[in-house]
Amino acid sequence: MIRPDKNGYYGKKFGGAFVPEMLYENIRALNEVYEEIISSDAFRREYEFYLKHFAGRPTPLYHARNLSDRYGCTVFLKREDLCHTGAHKINNALGQVLLAKFMGKKKIIAETGAGQHGVATASACAVLKMPCEIFMGQKDMERQQLNVLRMQMLGAKVVPSCSGSMTLKDATNDAIRTWISDPENTHYVIGSVVGPHPYPDLVTQFQSVISKEIKLQLAEMGIDDPTHIVACVGGGSNAIGAFYEYIGKPSVALVAVEAAGKGIRSGQTAASLSVGKPGILHGSLSYLLQDDDGQVIEPHSVSAGLDYPGVGPVHSFLFEEKRCMVLSIEDEEALRAAFMLCRTEGIIPALESAHALAAINKMDFRKGDLVIVNLSGRGDKDMHAYQNYKHLLGYEQTESII
Repeated sequence: MIRPDKNGYYGKKFGGAFVPEMLYENIRALNEVYEEIISSDAFRREYEFYLKHFAGRPTPLYHARNLSDRYGCTVFLKREDLCHTGAHKINNALGQVLLAKFMGKKKIIAETGAGQHGVATASACAVLKMPCEIFMGQKDMERQQLNVLRMQMLGAKVVPSCSGSMTLKDATNDAIRTWISDPENTHYVIGSVVGPHPYPDLVTQFQSVISKEIKLQLAEMGIDDPTHIVACVGGGSNAIGAFYEYIGKPSVALVAVEAAGKGIRSGQTAASLSVGKPGILHGSLSYLLQDDDGQVIEPHSVSAGLDYPGVGPVHSFLFEEKRCMVLSIEDEEALRAAFMLCRTEGIIPALESAHALAAINKMDFRKGDLVIVNLSGRGDKDMHAYQNYKHLLGYEQTESII
């Protein structure tokens, strides 16, 4: 387990709350009440009801026998792709929208990259009867059209962000500007373990359900601990959720997998931990892609959910403490891994999750190893991308894969 200090720092360096004066009171108020609310019996009863009966938890811990044969060890997939709305994002969205209701907020805003957090937030707002406005980069809207339609069908207003690279960073900027305009009535549902304190801790608490379930599910099989847990990292919410219960157990290797894009030295990458350096982005100090003048470098990844120039402060801390191994996966490697899972286990993964799957190709395992890959989302949102890259995936003789 891992928690920040009272000022939101992991260790003495990463985290904090670097916010405009207009948001200071809102952040202070959230920080004062969030722990008390989310630990109360009334909140826990309602939250756990929706996790079980709405989100579909617990998700299976699936023994992937064909993958196990392929890699010569035991491989399990934590099936977050089977959550309602298709990814782990619903765990946090339900928690934060419910928290906003307990706080008396009147409106929800959110940002989204791949659209999974946006869909999850729109879904949570619909069932909990809260109006919802979601910011999404114009580029991401074009490559994730299905999720845009889903958000709109669920009643959310989807607002395009047309500045900068028109991706997740810019959607986050626009969401923060909107929040500043009405902080008293609005709650900003941040989708990952980024942003000013207490957001990284808040999102971590809601996503920790993933590793808590893993621990119980292994115990039911008579297994104490895995040897490896592997998860993709953009901002890092699915990864910290999968790692959380095992951070204090050095025998469990934690493997964070970044998007290398076209290559970590290509200038077209999203590998913040591998080639970035500490700086302030969106309210906290963490590793991010920046030039010598401190200007943010535009990231690149074929995966919209990993196309972000920073990473959460908790992952920056784990990285500097050498508690996690960091691997970087290029676009083509992730695409090939997605194809492999389709044909090996009959599961179409999200492009984000495909990065985690590709990482196990770069690792050496022993026969007795037990490897858990957090399958953070399903791939129906990425079918257009898979079609575009069919020449990499063995479809040369096929006109279409959809």
